Amino acid sequence: MNPYEYQRIGTEFILKTIRENSRWSQYAVEFSSAHPIGYEESNVVHGEYFQPLGVERAPLAILVHGWGERGAVPCQMMAPSLAKRGIASFVLYLVFHPSRMPVAMKQRAPDLTPDEWYEGYRASVIEIRQIIDWAATRPEIDERKIGVVGVSMGGFISAIAMGVDERIGAGVFIISGGNSARVTWESRRPAVERRCLCTVEECYQVRREVYPQYIAEVVAKGLENVSPPKRCFLTDPLTYTPFLRQRPVLMINALWDEAIPKSATLDFWNECGQPPIIWLPGTHISVWLWYPLILRRTLEFINTSLVNQEPPGNLSDV
Repeated sequence: MNPYEYQRIGTEFILKTIRENSRWSQYAVEFSSAHPIGYEESNVVHGEYFQPLGVERAPLAILVHGWGERGAVPCQMMAPSLAKRGIASFVLYLVFHPSRMPVAMKQRAPDLTPDEWYEGYRASVIEIRQIIDWAATRPEIDERKIGVVGVSMGGFISAIAMGVDERIGAGVFIISGGNSARVTWESRRPAVERRCLCTVEECYQVRREVYPQYIAEVVAKGLENVSPPKRCFLTDPLTYTPFLRQRPVLMINALWDEAIPKSATLDFWNECGQPPIIWLPGTHISVWLWYPLILRRTLEFINTSLVNQEPPGNLSDV
């Protein structure tokens, strides 16, 4: 079962110029989500597109933010810096962002129902894939050179998107990880959503006794051909790590992250095949004191993985 499939239709992207300078143009973007979640006010997707000027066939980085309004700040800071260096960037505002979150959800956030979390994740991954569809129609973008940069919750969503869509050529996951059981029960931040319907004992028992067999079947048969025993498996980045191995991934994490347990980060890192990982001294928030280093390492990785590499000739062969 692949909940991130969608009907690929010619969605209209509406761009409105916000500002321009000698190096890039910034646009506000709107388009209709291919996965409406049941709240009409949330089904129009908002984003910002930074187009580098004087660059032919630029790579594209899709920036996916963390929880809440402040969670988008790192992406908003990073986007113009990427564009200044010749990398087009698209900041996607998720359904979990206050600008899109329906009033009914906003009043309870982050205490959302399991259905709301599940459908929100589905919409978010599908909207990343819609942006990739759109990128293929833009003459200034090289659709063979697309990466994702996900922060915190946006890292979970970006990892899932990269796992289900081979068109994503590189992923940078910042203060993120996998293994939703550990994130749910071992986080030291009260605001982390407790979206399990089971107890902690039941949750870990399922992880030990059921989850490994499910992953083995996914690897053998393909995600779309296996029904998960638990729906939460489908929103766990760990499920998609078999499809991230041997692909360009960079992880940047905080040594004292109180929201994403180190054990969850290491589980994801190990199952991805132990890609490059950077540990910075800081918490989930204070790690951004290292923003200049985070930006530099992200730029270096995108340049190495996308800009300076020959793209694959046929994505179906990846």
